[in-house]
Amino acid sequence: MSQRSQRKEEHLALAKMFFNKQKKSDFNQIHLIRPALAETQFSENSLESSLFNHRISMPIYINAMTGGSEKSFQINKRLAKACAKENIPMALGSASILEKEPDQLNSFSIARSENPDGLLFANINPDTNAHSAEKIIKELNADALQIHLNTVQEAVMPEGDRNFIWLDNLKRIRDKVDIPIIIKEVGQGLDPASIQTLQKNGFSNFDLGGSGGTNFAQIENERRELHDLAFLEDIGLSTPKALLGAKLIKQKKVIFASGGINNSMNIFKSLVLGANYVGLASHFLKFAFRGSDELCAEIEKIKSELIMLNALFGLNQIKDARKVKYYLDNELFNYQKQIEKIY
Repeated sequence: MSQRSQRKEEHLALAKMFFNKQKKSDFNQIHLIRPALAETQFSENSLESSLFNHRISMPIYINAMTGGSEKSFQINKRLAKACAKENIPMALGSASILEKEPDQLNSFSIARSENPDGLLFANINPDTNAHSAEKIIKELNADALQIHLNTVQEAVMPEGDRNFIWLDNLKRIRDKVDIPIIIKEVGQGLDPASIQTLQKNGFSNFDLGGSGGTNFAQIENERRELHDLAFLEDIGLSTPKALLGAKLIKQKKVIFASGGINNSMNIFKSLVLGANYVGLASHFLKFAFRGSDELCAEIEKIKSELIMLNALFGLNQIKDARKVKYYLDNELFNYQKQIEKIY
C-alpha cells in the first residue's frame, strides 16, 4: 500500500475514533421563533430542490469523505447506493491521488457505477494540475468539482504541503473545466475576506466547511509522533459563524453549509441563516460503516423531520427557510456585531 493510500486508511480509522467526541458547533446558540399559528401542513413535496440542473429530493448532500484506498471503495459504494435511492447529491473525497496513483480510480468511480444518474461532485486539492483536474472530471463523470482549501490540515500533516499560494492555479482550473466549481473549506470555516477575493476572481459557489464536525487538524495531529500541534485544533470558524460572515457579502453567491451538522434541526438552522444547501459527512459516515440500508434509513428520518420542521415554522417550501425569525445567544450575537465592523 502506498503512503497516500495508507494515509486515506488512517483518516477513516481516526475519523471513526473521534465520532463521539464532544465538539462545539455553536448551533445551540441559535434560537428560532416558531409561529403558533403556522397555517401550514406536512407536505412530501415541500423539500424538493434543484442544483446544477438536477432535481433533488431535498437541499442536503453527502459531503466529501474518502477515496483512494481499499476501505474507501466499500464506503463510497455504500454512500453512492444510498444517494441513488434517496436522490441526494454526493461529493467524493479528494481524487488528487489519481495524479500519481491512477490505479486507485476504482475507489472513486464506484460511486458513478452505483449511481449512474445522480448528482456527483469530484473533489481535488488546489494544487492539482488543470489538465489533471479535467481528466479526473471525465474519468468520474462528475457534475461539479469541489476544490478544497485545507491550509491547517496541511500544516499539521507530517508530510503536508507548505506552500499555500493557490489562487492562480484555482483560476487555471476554472478556465479549463466546463462544470460548476465549489470552493470548499475542510473544517476550519470559510471567512468573508476569502469569499470576497474568490468572488472577484470568478467563483460563486462556496462550501463553508465550518468547525464542529470532522477536525482534520485533530486527525493529523494524532498522526504526529509528538502530538504537538493541538493548539491548531480550535482556530476555525464554526458553521454558524461562517454563515453569519457570509451574509455580509452582498454579491450573488450559492452557499453550501457543512461542518458539525448532525441532525435535522442543525440543517434547518443552517438554511435559516442563509445556506442554499447543507452537507453532512461524519454523521452519515457512522451509518455507512454499518451499511447502505442503515444509511438510507437515517436519510429518510432526516427527510421526515425536515418536512415536520417546515410545517411547524409556517413554510410551504423549505427554500423559504431564511424567512424564519431567530435570535442569538450573547457569544454569537457579539461575534456578529464585531464582524460587521471588521468587514
